[in-house]
Amino acid sequence: MNDTSVPHILVVDDDREIRDLLSRFLVKHGLRVSAARDGVEMMRSLDGAAIDLVVLDLMMPGEDGLSLCRRLRAKSALPVIMLTAMGEETDRIVGLEMGADDYLAKPFNPRELLARIKAVLRRAQAPQAALPAGALLRFSGWVLDAGARTLTNAAGGEVILSTGEWELLYAFVTHPRRVLSRDQLLDLARGRAAVPFDRSIDIQVMRLRRKIEADPADPQLIKTVRGGGYVFAAEVTG
Repeated sequence: MNDTSVPHILVVDDDREIRDLLSRFLVKHGLRVSAARDGVEMMRSLDGAAIDLVVLDLMMPGEDGLSLCRRLRAKSALPVIMLTAMGEETDRIVGLEMGADDYLAKPFNPRELLARIKAVLRRAQAPQAALPAGALLRFSGWVLDAGARTLTNAAGGEVILSTGEWELLYAFVTHPRRVLSRDQLLDLARGRAAVPFDRSIDIQVMRLRRKIEADPADPQLIKTVRGGGYVFAAEVTG
């Protein structure tokens, strides 16, 4: 299947049986699929093809999934779904901290993974309905381009955001100076098509602060409201 309008998924797992099973299943359900057994093959695939989403195993020999996710996130907002044989909450949180867009513990039903892939792709590709394409929002020297889904700093440099970070920031700048609960932020940033993680909003806020706050330990843009959630304190202009 070579239709470039069909999403291209890269499955990265050292278990050949899992790679083959997922590849057959996803192709059967209308997706294009490439497979890689380790980080070397993963990077080769990313360099050689236009990939829309990576399904990345956490526990692999050599460079593990967390390291690969961190390396990918440093230069790209490509959506990532992490897989792991361990269902520990700490693993899930660390994966999200590295920039994964979603997380699924093994063993899992392939249909659940398919649903997660479709949800993440929808969020990554969906146009922003609240603003016209090309609308620019400015705050504290930053410029958010709603059409291009980009964020640039005062020097004009682009700051790379994951899909989750982008959606959360967009929710904040389109609702400035309003206290938003975690549930409200989940609705605004992710919708209920995805299964929310208990701490996903807190982790995304932490990651956003590292990228846009002068001092993430003393945030001036995204402030925590005790018992209430968060508030975007900056003035936003269109």
